[in-house]
Amino acid sequence: MSDLPKKSSPLVADWQTLERVFIRPEDESSKESLVKYMEQILFGLHEFLNKHVGVTEEISLVKLADNYKDTIINREPQKKLEHVIKDIIEEIAPRAVNVASPYFVGHMTSAIPFFMVHLKAITAALNQNLIKLETSKVLSLLEKQVLAKIHRQIYQNDKHFYEEHVQNTKTTLGVFTTGGTTANLTALWVARNSLFPPKEDFGGIEHAGFFEAMGAYDTDRVVVLVSKRGHYSLKKAGGILGIGNNNVIPIDVDDTRRIDLIKLKNRIAELNNDKRTKIAALIGIAGATETGIIDPLPELAAICQENNIHFHVDAAWGGPVLMSEKYSHLLAGIEKADSITIDCHKQFYMPMTSGMVYFKDPTAMDQVAYHAQYVNRQGSVDLGIKSLEGSREANSLILDSALKIMGTRGYSLMIEHGIEIAKQFASMIKERPLFQLISEPQLNILTYRIVPLNLRQQLENADSIQRVELDSQISEINTKLQRIQREAGKSFVSRTRLRVRPGDSHNAIVLRSVIMNPLTTTEILEEILNEQENILLFC
Repeated sequence: MSDLPKKSSPLVADWQTLERVFIRPEDESSKESLVKYMEQILFGLHEFLNKHVGVTEEISLVKLADNYKDTIINREPQKKLEHVIKDIIEEIAPRAVNVASPYFVGHMTSAIPFFMVHLKAITAALNQNLIKLETSKVLSLLEKQVLAKIHRQIYQNDKHFYEEHVQNTKTTLGVFTTGGTTANLTALWVARNSLFPPKEDFGGIEHAGFFEAMGAYDTDRVVVLVSKRGHYSLKKAGGILGIGNNNVIPIDVDDTRRIDLIKLKNRIAELNNDKRTKIAALIGIAGATETGIIDPLPELAAICQENNIHFHVDAAWGGPVLMSEKYSHLLAGIEKADSITIDCHKQFYMPMTSGMVYFKDPTAMDQVAYHAQYVNRQGSVDLGIKSLEGSREANSLILDSALKIMGTRGYSLMIEHGIEIAKQFASMIKERPLFQLISEPQLNILTYRIVPLNLRQQLENADSIQRVELDSQISEINTKLQRIQREAGKSFVSRTRLRVRPGDSHNAIVLRSVIMNPLTTTEILEEILNEQENILLFC
């Protein structure tokens, strides 16, 4: 009997165990397990990910879902910390996606510098809430400082402007958000409210609502204009703000895949002729999600000024390019924007989730100020007064620390690497007979597709009707190829639907590549193309 393994005692939730779990690891083995893996993550992040996480794992979501159907929460504790950690490493991690792999070149979520994990851990441990000075103190001051630093990078106002506003409790240069979606929503929220301010017996749209605003300003319709490549978050904003997502009007793109200025001007003229329609904003894109293309920002700014339209730039992707002396000219005109969205968890390489929105006018966000008796009181300096989110973590601490560690030069090196490797990748694609480059990279995103030689030959002599059918066949091949490559688990590119040729009335499936991992090389991209050619043999 003495040789039998000892039966572990059941776990029980009581004050003694709760206190132990709350303030320290449950026991020495739990501590050892935590230290073992955290040491690897904190000091060998990418080695840890490559060891424990594949790019993807060849297992169907249907099969995975079978393991996640238990909906009962145990009354008593189910596992110790060490066993939970073990499960995460052995069961969850291998079936997650290794976005840090240099072979993962399909989405904007990518590798982060190892020190970001340290900064995120410290931020979590401090657990500051930036809604209010009482729950953040110095972090509120630091957030205003880092917002001023990025604002200065964008707008380049003189030092007196920033001395006046950096810690001014009555003005706001921008706010942190949970991402580009809420940043875009915040910008359009301000634009909508600016369009319907208080007057006479009307208290303003924020106070009185959309119905009364329409009557007070003799209006039937409010629209937002953006190119067809606009992010889908803008449609969401239309729905949330009450203008209707149908009134977020897509403008066609020209042969360079940028917003077509002639069609834009014609549409504005049509809308201006309808005296009961108001244009809330025109949005320029600085790094389209699918193609990375940047709209002609100076021209859009001039159109907005001429027509008295709020000019918003969605630079969620491309904004950090401003730190590159070599490529910042690509964003010329962004300084003319009334508001700008930038994502931290994209090319600032921060962990999910963090974004920012900036305003040229430091008083613009007065349009969306809110107060409460227990928090964000009238006359207080609480940052939550003018933010869409209430409680939120101190992502500003992470960005400020990263800027100190990297400097603009460090960030520009990574950004320039992505742009230049993308250009080389485009050249590699052009040199291969089986591939067709669809969109040239302006930043570090490009699209292409694989086209079997027999179908390529048919395309050369096809009329418009035949091209639709041939493109459909090619789309099926590329869809299957992308899925097979993803499930094989070595590398990953994404896919989307784009117009392949100028003048086409239909879209086709194309492969999409995003080069933002500084460890991605041309040799790796050659391997990815070779793998795709090999897969084609089995499609």
